[in-house]
Amino acid sequence: TWETVERARVERRLRESEERHRFLDALGQMVTKAMDPDEILAITTRMLAEHLGLSNCAYADMDEGGDGFTVRGDWAAPGSPSIVGHYQLADFGRIAVANLGAGKPLIINNTVLELAPQEAATFQNIGVAATICMPLVKEGRLTALMAIHDKAPRQWSESELALLAEVTQRSWAHIERVGAIASLQESEQRFRLMAQQQETTAQELAALNINLERMVEERTAKLMAAEETLRQSQKMEAVGQLTGGIAHDFNNILAGIGGSLEVMSTRLAQGRMDDIERYLTGASAAVRRAAGLTQRLLAFSRRQTLDPKPTDLNRLVAGMLDLINRSVGPEIEVTTKAATALWTTLVDAGQLENALLNLCINARDAMPNGGTLTIQSLNCTLDERGARENNLEPGPYVCLSVADTGTGMTPEVLARAFDPFFTTKPIGQGTGLGLSMVYGFAGQSGGAVQVTSEVDIGTTVCIYLPRHAAQDSVADSPGAVPEYAPRAQGSEVILLVDDEALVRLIASEQLEELGYRVLEAADAQAAIEILNENRHIDLLVTDVGLPGGMNGRQLADAARKNRPELEILFVTGYAEHAVLNQGQLEPGMHILTKPYQMGTFAQRVKELIAR
Repeated sequence: TWETVERARVERRLRESEERHRFLDALGQMVTKAMDPDEILAITTRMLAEHLGLSNCAYADMDEGGDGFTVRGDWAAPGSPSIVGHYQLADFGRIAVANLGAGKPLIINNTVLELAPQEAATFQNIGVAATICMPLVKEGRLTALMAIHDKAPRQWSESELALLAEVTQRSWAHIERVGAIASLQESEQRFRLMAQQQETTAQELAALNINLERMVEERTAKLMAAEETLRQSQKMEAVGQLTGGIAHDFNNILAGIGGSLEVMSTRLAQGRMDDIERYLTGASAAVRRAAGLTQRLLAFSRRQTLDPKPTDLNRLVAGMLDLINRSVGPEIEVTTKAATALWTTLVDAGQLENALLNLCINARDAMPNGGTLTIQSLNCTLDERGARENNLEPGPYVCLSVADTGTGMTPEVLARAFDPFFTTKPIGQGTGLGLSMVYGFAGQSGGAVQVTSEVDIGTTVCIYLPRHAAQDSVADSPGAVPEYAPRAQGSEVILLVDDEALVRLIASEQLEELGYRVLEAADAQAAIEILNENRHIDLLVTDVGLPGGMNGRQLADAARKNRPELEILFVTGYAEHAVLNQGQLEPGMHILTKPYQMGTFAQRVKELIAR
């Protein structure tokens, strides 16, 4: 579909950006070690040409008058002629003179088609059919060139042009750094000679050394500031590309919702009820897609809303076996190894089920010809070394592992297994968010994920979760969303607090349709005034982020002072830290994540009122 193609395009751009950043980082590490300008340029031309798959990459100094240049050195691929020598700029044509003379890059995809015969012959004589010459202008004067060539016609891309421009600037920045260091070293040597010749005192020599150290520190500080600015620029570029992809997906979702609403409005105005249900279904599906996209992003950034409860992993796995078997198919044998007397862990059971299903589907994809999938639980105590390897604190943990007998991963792929948007699956068959989501969820739950893999043997993914030592009752796995919303039994009263008028209106109507009496408040202060009226209230439903200086958690604490048994349901789109107390809700407090289905909302309300 068009959406799939667009998503693939965004993922391709992200991969290209990642490759570009990795290349620039590798280039920076290499040239930083060099202390000679020619060595810096030799390293740069070789790595750039190899990275882009070119026949030549060269650097040149312009003559004083700017009408000619000398190629100081180049890197030529095997079978390509070297182009070291002196050349007149005019021999390469009017376009070269006009562009480079004005400090603009010269871009030629095909010398034969784009240049006059005599001009094209100059390029042909040196074995060049396509070129980009990037000028370096210092203090208003063209001082140098860096060029990439290919012996065959080539359609240069914007990314190649941008990469050459950035490499050119970086190369000369490193050359200036080397020159500054050499200058400082020369100054130091000169100062020493002066001290020897003039028999300067120890105090004078110390003063000179202090001044030299200050100069080095100042220059180093400037270089570090420049590098930090460059890193920040790269981060902002990555963020921009990420937000661009997110904006694309959300705009598509909003287009589906908005379009469905407009069609339904038109049909209702015309008195036509046909196909209304189809558009309602489409809008609801788009809302679920938006919620899923937000959940995936929050998962790998460790910001998703969690409702941790004491959980028995053996019971959770047993409840999912039917779903796992249906998901992986009959060609794969699913086996379980449940540890006896397994410790409980404090975790969001619903999110753990999503993580487990995700790992099982990954294992299925790694076994296209069938195989064995093993799910195992066990108790383990990590010592100092084991904890350090997993970036955890030493102590008792519960481990849930998923092992397959599939194709396995190479060391290079394994090293990037948790990188967001990294995937080895074909375009359109994977987002690259799966393992990073599991990694983020485990870390947010106080645990970690460990992956081991061997090619043609298989992969094992282990999720470590801290042992929950408190003697709390074990929570059941989340059930399916009820098909019909349960109705109120009598005249139960609910205090509903939300600063979004539309959200409050819809929630109020949903509750009143089910037979509840609803008291509404737009902020915490209005809710406190209602609570102070000593009216009977069965349940407080509140958003977390409220205006006026008091959030939903603070409102709940205030309500509990006079109503200690009041049940409270936080309805939020984001897991604000104000809600959780050391990662766990207080008794009688619960979380429901927006957006939610009406059946889920009604079921939670009925369960809490019945307590």
